[in-house]
Amino acid sequence: MDKQRFIEAGKIVNTHGVRGEVKIQVWLDSPEFMKKFKTVYIDEKPVKMLSSRPHKDMLIASLEGVADVNAAMCLKNKTVYIDRKDAKLPRGTYFLQDIMGASVIDEKGDEIGKLVDIMETPASTIYVVKGETEHLIPAVPEFILKTDAAKGIIKVHLIEGM
Repeated sequence: MDKQRFIEAGKIVNTHGVRGEVKIQVWLDSPEFMKKFKTVYIDEKPVKMLSSRPHKDMLIASLEGVADVNAAMCLKNKTVYIDRKDAKLPRGTYFLQDIMGASVIDEKGDEIGKLVDIMETPASTIYVVKGETEHLIPAVPEFILKTDAAKGIIKVHLIEGM
């Protein structure tokens, strides 16, 4: 599967203070993970993060070229991206976008369908798989047996009613 170079990392949801800081709703694992990036991309242009700090489930960031609240307000609702090559993922982990469209197979190797959506719920992450029928599969070890992001294959254990 082809991997996109830029990963959607979050969205600027508001300004913070009067010195041009922005509040970023983080779509990655955590604000702490996003804090590690020195450069982010907004409107396909690189922007240096001069400083950043986690605040609740958000990241408060000071961006190069954004000196006041008015400049920060112009960035509201913009999507923030990171460059895949800047991400240092632990071995065996992957970005969720890397498995979108993956073939989902059962324990016998029969294809169930393709992963078309990933829903975040309070209880767990749910994989939406469409084939002849739609399956909602909790992304927990009892049901997700193996994920090979490089090959685009997810092996699952289904139970009746899933």
